[in-house]
Amino acid sequence: MSEQADIVIIGGGIMGLATAYNLAREHGVKRVVVLEQGYLCSGASGRNGGGVRAQFSSETNVRLMQESLRICADFASQMKINVWFRQGGYLFLVRTKESEASLHASVKVQNECGHATRLLTAKEAKKVVPELEVEGVLSASYNPNDAVVFPWPFVWGYAKGAESHGVSIRTFTKVTGFRTQGSKILAVCTDQGEIATNRVVNACGAWSPGVAAMLGVELPNKPHRHEICSSEPLKPWLTPLVADLSNGLYFSQSTRGEIVGGISNHDVPEGIDMRSSIKFLSLYASALVKTVPSVGAVKVLRQWAGCYDLTPDQNPIVGQVDGVDEFYQASGFMGHGFMMAPVMGKLLADHIVNATDLPLFQRWNLRRFREGNLLKESMIIG
Repeated sequence: MSEQADIVIIGGGIMGLATAYNLAREHGVKRVVVLEQGYLCSGASGRNGGGVRAQFSSETNVRLMQESLRICADFASQMKINVWFRQGGYLFLVRTKESEASLHASVKVQNECGHATRLLTAKEAKKVVPELEVEGVLSASYNPNDAVVFPWPFVWGYAKGAESHGVSIRTFTKVTGFRTQGSKILAVCTDQGEIATNRVVNACGAWSPGVAAMLGVELPNKPHRHEICSSEPLKPWLTPLVADLSNGLYFSQSTRGEIVGGISNHDVPEGIDMRSSIKFLSLYASALVKTVPSVGAVKVLRQWAGCYDLTPDQNPIVGQVDGVDEFYQASGFMGHGFMMAPVMGKLLADHIVNATDLPLFQRWNLRRFREGNLLKESMIIG
């Protein structure tokens, strides 16, 4: 492989593919190459729970996700692929006074943005999901417009759409380094050959720090193993995705009837690790049965793991970095990169082509960690 590209995107997950699709379709960029070290859906994009919500604590995230929800709602008809988009809503539970105050503040922000989230008492939450055990629950928030999708066809849809507009997607192609001249990128080196380009997007999720390090750029992202469990199929009974902010438990019911969910587990190996563990299964099963006692006898179908891409302030790193020309970041999205990718791919593509100077790209730029301009996002699950 020896060629030239206008833009090389490293990372064939939904973030990289959404960016490639928008570059080609919306802006007519002709030579876009996406490099993926494994197969499509081998990383976090194929290992997440598929939640899409606008219930966040910051105005920035709420407004971004309102647009992302709109894109997701139209995705199946636009891409001609079924993603099982279903707006059953998100129901958040809190069990401490501190979390309750934070939840109330978040709902206020959401309402001000036009996302009609309702605060509920424990009894009202039980009316939304009658099977819940709400002892210890102080309050809840519920928005029926939040949704869940099936992740794999979302990735495949973006890939097919990108390829239909001329994007070249190279799976099983590992980036080994860069050829540079001063602060300028000249080429991306891979185990399949070299691609000459001056513009590179780093959309590798938990693998992004390793790619950036090849250019002398230090990212503060840290991978964190997150596991998910799926039960045997059950008769449909659960409409919203339920999330408990006290322990990171979350669960929803798929279109096939499985209960799919996860929970926070801070005791995991450092680095990229996608093995499953008994400890997770114990934590998850105990919390789930306490929250919904009626599922105590349900059998586990399978469990799997992927990597969250964590940053110190729980917000992403997006846009160009100082010191390397036209090296764009799209990583650090915690556990909500999948749901943000539809809107972020659109914004990043416009930023690259038109040099749009959005406040968002200043707020989420890498330099904020050096300057101390950090903003915390509190509504993180898992």
